[in-house]
Formats: sequence, structure tokens, C-alpha cells
Amino acid sequence: MSETLQGDYVVIKAKAQGVQVIGLTRGHDTKFHHTEKLDKGEIMIVQFTDHTSAIKVRGKATILTKHGVIDNDD
Repeated sequence: MSETLQGDYVVIKAKAQGVQVIGLTRGHDTKFHHTEKLDKGEIMIVQFTDHTSAIKVRGKATILTKHGVIDNDD
């Protein structure tokens, strides 16, 4: 695994019940490979890997990345 992939962490804090965090695969065909549900106040730390190319967040959450903070209020 390359150093760049190992260093890319994302922190997700649920601001409501039932926030979904979905990992998507890397490669020719992008597919869902992992799903988690977070309750209000729960925090999840995720990492991009050789298998995970994208992370999808559904619900009200605060997302912290090396690029900044994103508040999803829908």
C-alpha cells in the first residue's frame, strides 16, 4: 500500500440518528463493499485503502478531512 493511501483518513461525526457511511471499491467497476449506520453523536474514523476509493455519507453529519470540515445538513 502506498504512503498516500495510508495517510488519508476521514472523521465522520453523526449529527442525527441513522447516518449511513458507505465504502465504495476501487477498480474498473465501483461497487458498495461496506456499510455502517451511526447514531447521533457517534464518531467513525475511516481510511482510504487499496480497496476503498470513495466514501459516501448519507444524513446529517460533520466530516473532517485534511482538506477541511464539511457539514452535511440535509
